[in-house]
Amino acid sequence: MELVEDTLETDLDSFLSRPLFCFFAQESGRGPRLSPLWFRWEDGAIWHVARLSGRSYPERVREYPRSAVAVVDFDPATGRVEHVGMRGDAALEPYDEELAERLFGKYLGDDRSNWPEMFVDFDTDDYRLIRFDPETVVARDQSYPSPAGNR
Repeated sequence: MELVEDTLETDLDSFLSRPLFCFFAQESGRGPRLSPLWFRWEDGAIWHVARLSGRSYPERVREYPRSAVAVVDFDPATGRVEHVGMRGDAALEPYDEELAERLFGKYLGDDRSNWPEMFVDFDTDDYRLIRFDPETVVARDQSYPSPAGNR
């Protein structure tokens, strides 16, 4: 992975550990598609739990692995605008319950007993992991002074 630019005040791992959405961009054969997704940054890759039935993006991963990911943290009250953009390849991987639990825990908390049922009891045969391996990364702090002077 080549870090082309990095102007963030924090390191990449810390930024990507925040419970933010990533925007997963793919070719579709009929133009680009974009999916906002929960993700986990682990072992130098972006991971996402993907349901197979009723979703089109997992099949596009097989057909068009070349992808892009963007993660943005924006707070208008403080003027914070931090952005990480990545280009690379995605692949559909077997479902891994432990990795999925770590991913869901990032957004739902560590106590699985407090998670909504839809994240606890589901047919794992209908799920896979999407692994996105970045080749290039741009990490930018594009913050500005807030009108209230909160930054």
